[in-house]
Amino acid sequence: MKQSEIRELQNEQDFKDFYLNDAPASFCEECNTITYTHGNGFLEIVKLEDLKKGQKPIEGKQTRRKFYSIILLTDGEIKENIGHKLYHFLPGTLYFVGENQLHAVQHWNDDVKGMFCMFDADYFLLCIKHQIKLNQFPFFQVNQKPFISLSERETRMMEHLFWKLNSEKCQKTTFNDDLLTRMFLNIILLEAERIYNKQTSADAFSLSRKDQVAAQFQLLVNQHFIDKKQVSDYAELLHVHPNHLNDVIKEVTGFPASHFIQKQLIQEAKSRLIQTSHTVSMIAMDLNFADDSYFGRFFKKQTGVTPLQYRKNHKH
Repeated sequence: MKQSEIRELQNEQDFKDFYLNDAPASFCEECNTITYTHGNGFLEIVKLEDLKKGQKPIEGKQTRRKFYSIILLTDGEIKENIGHKLYHFLPGTLYFVGENQLHAVQHWNDDVKGMFCMFDADYFLLCIKHQIKLNQFPFFQVNQKPFISLSERETRMMEHLFWKLNSEKCQKTTFNDDLLTRMFLNIILLEAERIYNKQTSADAFSLSRKDQVAAQFQLLVNQHFIDKKQVSDYAELLHVHPNHLNDVIKEVTGFPASHFIQKQLIQEAKSRLIQTSHTVSMIAMDLNFADDSYFGRFFKKQTGVTPLQYRKNHKH
Protein backbone atom coordinates (compact mmCIF):
# COMPACT_ATOMS: atom_id res chain seq x y z
CA MET A 1 0.00 0.00 0.00
CA LYS A 2 1.28 3.45 -0.90
CA GLN A 3 2.25 5.83 1.89
CA SER A 4 -0.39 8.31 0.66
CA GLU A 5 -3.11 5.71 1.32
CA ILE A 6 -2.19 5.47 5.00
CA ARG A 7 -4.19 7.94 7.11
CA GLU A 8 -2.12 9.70 9.76
CA LEU A 9 -4.02 10.10 13.06
CA GLN A 10 -2.34 12.73 15.23
CA ASN A 11 -4.68 12.93 18.22
CA GLU A 12 -8.05 11.97 19.69
CA GLN A 13 -9.95 14.30 17.34
CA ASP A 14 -8.38 12.68 14.27
CA PHE A 15 -9.36 9.29 15.71
CA LYS A 16 -12.99 10.37 16.17
CA ASP A 17 -13.19 11.95 12.71
CA PHE A 18 -11.78 8.84 11.03
CA TYR A 19 -13.62 6.08 12.89
CA LEU A 20 -16.91 7.58 14.05
CA ASN A 21 -20.08 9.26 12.84
CA ASP A 22 -21.11 12.32 14.88
CA ALA A 23 -18.41 11.84 17.52
CA PRO A 24 -18.94 13.72 20.81
CA ALA A 25 -16.45 16.30 22.03
CA SER A 26 -15.79 13.99 24.97
CA PHE A 27 -16.63 10.31 25.36
CA CYS A 28 -17.66 11.00 28.95
CA GLU A 29 -20.49 13.48 29.52
CA GLU A 30 -19.77 13.62 33.26
CA CYS A 31 -16.13 14.61 32.92
CA ASN A 32 -15.00 17.84 34.50
CA THR A 33 -12.68 19.85 32.32
CA ILE A 34 -9.20 21.00 33.26
CA THR A 35 -7.81 23.55 30.83
CA TYR A 36 -4.40 22.35 29.73
CA THR A 37 -1.53 24.48 28.59
CA HIS A 38 0.63 23.57 25.63
CA GLY A 39 1.90 20.05 25.42
CA ASN A 40 0.01 18.29 28.21
CA GLY A 41 -1.22 15.53 25.94
CA PHE A 42 -4.51 13.67 26.07
CA LEU A 43 -6.24 10.62 27.52
CA GLU A 44 -9.57 9.23 26.28
CA ILE A 45 -11.48 6.19 27.56
CA VAL A 46 -14.65 4.74 26.01
CA LYS A 47 -16.59 1.48 26.00
CA LEU A 48 -16.07 -0.70 22.92
CA GLU A 49 -19.83 -1.09 22.53
CA ASP A 50 -20.19 2.71 22.31
CA LEU A 51 -17.47 2.87 19.66
CA LYS A 52 -19.21 0.11 17.72
CA LYS A 53 -22.51 2.03 17.69
CA GLY A 54 -20.95 5.02 15.94
CA GLN A 55 -18.38 3.19 13.84
CA LYS A 56 -17.96 4.20 10.21
CA PRO A 57 -17.39 1.52 7.52
CA ILE A 58 -13.59 1.73 7.76
CA GLU A 59 -12.75 -1.99 7.40
CA GLY A 60 -9.31 -2.47 5.87
CA LYS A 61 -8.39 1.22 5.79
CA GLN A 62 -4.87 1.66 7.14
CA THR A 63 -3.86 4.28 9.67
CA ARG A 64 -0.74 5.20 11.55
CA ARG A 65 -1.51 6.55 15.01
CA LYS A 66 0.73 9.11 16.70
CA PHE A 67 -0.44 7.88 20.09
CA TYR A 68 -0.88 4.65 22.08
CA SER A 69 -3.97 2.46 22.46
CA ILE A 70 -4.94 -0.24 24.98
CA ILE A 71 -8.02 -2.35 24.27
CA LEU A 72 -9.68 -4.76 26.71
CA LEU A 73 -12.05 -7.16 24.92
CA THR A 74 -14.51 -8.90 27.26
CA ASP A 75 -17.20 -10.03 24.78
CA GLY A 76 -17.44 -10.55 21.03
CA GLU A 77 -14.63 -10.97 18.50
CA ILE A 78 -12.34 -8.50 16.76
CA LYS A 79 -10.05 -8.85 13.74
CA GLU A 80 -7.43 -6.16 13.25
CA ASN A 81 -4.15 -5.70 11.43
CA ILE A 82 -1.37 -4.46 13.71
CA GLY A 83 1.84 -3.92 11.79
CA HIS A 84 1.86 -6.44 8.97
CA LYS A 85 -0.02 -9.17 10.85
CA LEU A 86 -3.72 -9.99 11.09
CA TYR A 87 -4.92 -10.85 14.61
CA HIS A 88 -8.17 -12.51 15.66
CA PHE A 89 -8.95 -11.45 19.21
CA LEU A 90 -11.39 -13.35 21.45
CA PRO A 91 -12.99 -12.43 24.81
CA GLY A 92 -10.43 -12.13 27.59
CA THR A 93 -7.82 -10.38 25.42
CA LEU A 94 -5.87 -7.23 26.17
CA TYR A 95 -4.18 -5.84 23.07
CA PHE A 96 -2.09 -2.82 22.23
CA VAL A 97 -1.39 -0.51 19.31
CA GLY A 98 1.84 1.43 19.70
CA GLU A 99 2.74 4.86 18.43
CA ASN A 100 3.58 4.93 14.69
CA GLN A 101 2.31 1.36 14.27
CA LEU A 102 0.42 0.50 11.10
CA HIS A 103 -3.15 -0.45 11.97
CA ALA A 104 -6.39 -1.41 10.26
CA VAL A 105 -9.75 -2.63 11.58
CA GLN A 106 -10.94 -5.67 9.62
CA HIS A 107 -14.05 -6.66 11.59
CA TRP A 108 -15.76 -6.00 14.92
CA ASN A 109 -18.68 -8.26 15.88
CA ASP A 110 -21.88 -6.44 16.76
CA ASP A 111 -21.73 -7.79 20.31
CA VAL A 112 -18.26 -6.49 21.22
CA LYS A 113 -17.86 -5.26 24.78
CA GLY A 114 -14.89 -3.96 26.68
CA MET A 115 -12.82 -0.80 27.10
CA PHE A 116 -10.78 1.32 24.74
CA CYS A 117 -8.11 3.71 26.04
CA MET A 118 -5.88 6.02 24.00
CA PHE A 119 -3.24 8.46 25.17
CA ASP A 120 -0.13 10.15 23.86
CA ALA A 121 3.45 10.20 25.11
CA ASP A 122 3.15 13.69 26.60
CA TYR A 123 0.27 12.62 28.81
CA PHE A 124 2.17 9.60 30.12
CA LEU A 125 5.34 11.67 30.54
CA LEU A 126 3.78 13.46 33.51
CA CYS A 127 2.89 10.19 35.23
CA ILE A 128 5.45 9.81 38.01
CA LYS A 129 9.10 10.59 38.57
CA HIS A 130 11.54 8.33 36.75
CA GLN A 131 8.65 6.49 35.13
CA ILE A 132 9.27 3.58 32.80
CA LYS A 133 9.46 4.86 29.25
CA LEU A 134 6.55 3.77 27.09
CA ASN A 135 8.73 2.21 24.44
CA GLN A 136 10.24 -0.13 27.03
CA PHE A 137 6.96 -1.96 27.55
CA PRO A 138 7.28 -5.15 25.46
CA PHE A 139 3.81 -4.98 23.93
CA PHE A 140 4.60 -1.57 22.40
CA GLN A 141 7.76 -2.90 20.71
CA VAL A 142 7.40 -3.91 17.07
CA ASN A 143 9.41 -7.10 17.57
CA GLN A 144 7.03 -8.42 20.26
CA LYS A 145 3.46 -9.72 20.06
CA PRO A 146 0.94 -6.94 20.80
CA PHE A 147 -1.52 -8.83 23.02
CA ILE A 148 -2.02 -11.01 26.09
CA SER A 149 -4.73 -13.55 26.89
CA LEU A 150 -6.23 -12.99 30.33
CA SER A 151 -7.63 -15.46 32.83
CA GLU A 152 -11.08 -14.76 34.27
CA ARG A 153 -9.49 -13.28 37.40
CA GLU A 154 -7.09 -11.12 35.35
CA THR A 155 -9.96 -9.92 33.16
CA ARG A 156 -11.94 -8.84 36.23
CA MET A 157 -8.87 -7.08 37.62
CA MET A 158 -8.31 -5.20 34.36
CA GLU A 159 -11.99 -4.25 34.15
CA HIS A 160 -11.74 -2.78 37.65
CA LEU A 161 -8.54 -0.88 36.80
CA PHE A 162 -10.10 0.59 33.65
CA TRP A 163 -13.19 1.53 35.66
CA LYS A 164 -10.98 3.19 38.27
CA LEU A 165 -8.97 5.02 35.58
CA ASN A 166 -12.16 6.34 33.99
CA SER A 167 -13.65 7.24 37.37
CA GLU A 168 -10.59 9.26 38.36
CA LYS A 169 -10.52 10.97 34.98
CA CYS A 170 -14.19 11.94 35.27
CA GLN A 171 -13.89 13.26 38.81
CA LYS A 172 -10.70 15.28 38.48
CA THR A 173 -10.95 18.95 39.34
CA THR A 174 -7.29 19.77 40.01
CA PHE A 175 -3.93 18.89 38.52
CA ASN A 176 -3.23 16.70 41.55
CA ASP A 177 -6.32 14.68 40.63
CA ASP A 178 -4.92 14.34 37.14
CA LEU A 179 -1.67 12.95 38.53
CA LEU A 180 -3.74 10.23 40.20
CA THR A 181 -5.38 9.46 36.85
CA ARG A 182 -1.96 9.13 35.26
CA MET A 183 -0.84 6.80 38.02
CA PHE A 184 -3.77 4.46 37.35
CA LEU A 185 -2.79 4.44 33.68
CA ASN A 186 0.71 3.47 34.77
CA ILE A 187 -0.69 0.69 37.00
CA ILE A 188 -2.62 -0.79 34.06
CA LEU A 189 0.54 -0.85 31.96
CA LEU A 190 2.64 -2.34 34.76
CA GLU A 191 0.06 -5.05 35.50
CA ALA A 192 -0.18 -5.83 31.77
CA GLU A 193 3.61 -6.08 31.58
CA ARG A 194 3.68 -8.47 34.56
CA ILE A 195 1.14 -10.77 32.91
CA TYR A 196 2.85 -10.43 29.53
CA ASN A 197 6.25 -11.42 30.90
CA LYS A 198 4.81 -14.48 32.66
CA GLN A 199 3.24 -15.64 29.40
CA THR A 200 6.04 -14.84 26.99
CA SER A 201 7.53 -17.97 25.50
CA ALA A 202 10.98 -18.43 24.07
CA ASP A 203 9.51 -18.67 20.59
CA ALA A 204 10.69 -15.90 18.29
CA PHE A 205 8.04 -13.48 17.11
CA SER A 206 7.97 -13.70 13.31
CA LEU A 207 8.89 -10.45 11.55
CA SER A 208 9.98 -9.48 8.06
CA ARG A 209 13.63 -8.48 7.63
CA LYS A 210 12.67 -4.80 7.33
CA ASP A 211 10.55 -4.94 10.49
CA GLN A 212 13.45 -6.59 12.32
CA VAL A 213 15.82 -3.80 11.25
CA ALA A 214 13.30 -1.16 12.37
CA ALA A 215 12.85 -2.87 15.73
CA GLN A 216 16.60 -3.20 16.27
CA PHE A 217 17.11 0.44 15.31
CA GLN A 218 14.48 1.68 17.76
CA LEU A 219 15.92 -0.42 20.59
CA LEU A 220 19.40 0.95 19.86
CA VAL A 221 18.08 4.51 19.87
CA ASN A 222 16.53 3.87 23.29
CA GLN A 223 19.94 2.76 24.56
CA HIS A 224 22.28 5.26 22.89
CA PHE A 225 20.37 8.44 21.98
CA ILE A 226 22.36 10.64 24.39
CA ASP A 227 25.74 9.65 22.96
CA LYS A 228 24.79 8.85 19.36
CA LYS A 229 22.74 11.50 17.56
CA GLN A 230 23.51 10.69 13.90
CA VAL A 231 21.76 8.10 11.72
CA SER A 232 25.19 6.98 10.55
CA ASP A 233 26.05 5.95 14.14
CA TYR A 234 23.16 3.46 14.16
CA ALA A 235 23.84 2.29 10.62
CA GLU A 236 27.33 1.37 11.79
CA LEU A 237 25.94 -0.58 14.76
CA LEU A 238 23.55 -2.44 12.43
CA HIS A 239 26.18 -2.98 9.71
CA VAL A 240 24.11 -1.31 6.99
CA HIS A 241 24.52 1.82 4.85
CA PRO A 242 22.93 4.96 6.36
CA ASN A 243 20.81 5.54 3.25
CA HIS A 244 19.53 1.97 3.39
CA LEU A 245 18.70 2.32 7.09
CA ASN A 246 16.83 5.56 6.49
CA ASP A 247 14.87 4.04 3.58
CA VAL A 248 13.86 1.02 5.68
CA ILE A 249 12.80 3.10 8.68
CA LYS A 250 10.80 5.46 6.45
CA GLU A 251 9.05 2.53 4.74
CA VAL A 252 8.17 0.73 7.99
CA THR A 253 7.26 3.73 10.19
CA GLY A 254 6.48 6.59 7.82
CA PHE A 255 9.25 8.72 9.37
CA PRO A 256 12.96 9.18 8.62
CA ALA A 257 15.39 7.57 11.05
CA SER A 258 16.43 10.96 12.44
CA HIS A 259 12.86 11.52 13.70
CA PHE A 260 13.23 8.77 16.33
CA ILE A 261 16.57 10.07 17.59
CA GLN A 262 15.17 13.60 17.92
CA LYS A 263 11.95 12.33 19.50
CA GLN A 264 13.86 10.36 22.13
CA LEU A 265 15.98 13.42 22.96
CA ILE A 266 12.89 15.62 23.28
CA GLN A 267 11.08 13.12 25.51
CA GLU A 268 14.13 12.86 27.76
CA ALA A 269 14.48 16.65 27.87
CA LYS A 270 10.78 17.08 28.73
CA SER A 271 11.07 14.47 31.45
CA ARG A 272 14.05 16.20 33.05
CA LEU A 273 12.44 19.64 32.79
CA ILE A 274 9.30 18.41 34.55
CA GLN A 275 10.70 15.89 36.98
CA THR A 276 13.94 17.53 38.14
CA SER A 277 15.05 20.97 39.30
CA HIS A 278 18.13 20.93 37.05
CA THR A 279 18.82 24.13 35.13
CA VAL A 280 18.43 24.20 31.35
CA SER A 281 22.22 24.42 31.07
CA MET A 282 22.65 21.31 33.21
CA ILE A 283 20.10 19.38 31.14
CA ALA A 284 21.76 20.48 27.90
CA MET A 285 25.12 19.30 29.21
CA ASP A 286 23.67 15.98 30.45
CA LEU A 287 22.18 15.35 27.00
CA ASN A 288 25.53 16.12 25.33
CA PHE A 289 24.50 19.28 23.49
CA ALA A 290 27.35 21.61 22.56
CA ASP A 291 25.80 24.47 24.52
CA ASP A 292 22.48 25.46 26.05
CA SER A 293 21.64 27.90 23.24
CA TYR A 294 21.82 25.09 20.66
CA PHE A 295 19.73 22.91 22.98
CA GLY A 296 17.19 25.72 23.33
CA ARG A 297 16.89 26.15 19.55
CA PHE A 298 16.53 22.39 19.07
CA PHE A 299 13.86 22.16 21.78
CA LYS A 300 11.82 25.09 20.43
CA LYS A 301 11.99 23.74 16.87
CA GLN A 302 10.59 20.40 18.04
CA THR A 303 7.97 21.66 20.52
CA GLY A 304 7.16 25.27 19.62
CA VAL A 305 8.22 26.58 23.05
CA THR A 306 11.50 27.18 24.87
CA PRO A 307 12.63 24.78 27.61
CA LEU A 308 11.79 27.34 30.31
CA GLN A 309 8.33 27.96 28.84
CA TYR A 310 7.70 24.22 28.75
CA ARG A 311 8.71 23.86 32.40
CA LYS A 312 6.52 26.80 33.42
CA ASN A 313 3.52 25.40 31.51
CA HIS A 314 3.76 22.10 33.36
CA LYS A 315 4.23 23.31 36.91
CA HIS A 316 1.18 22.28 38.94
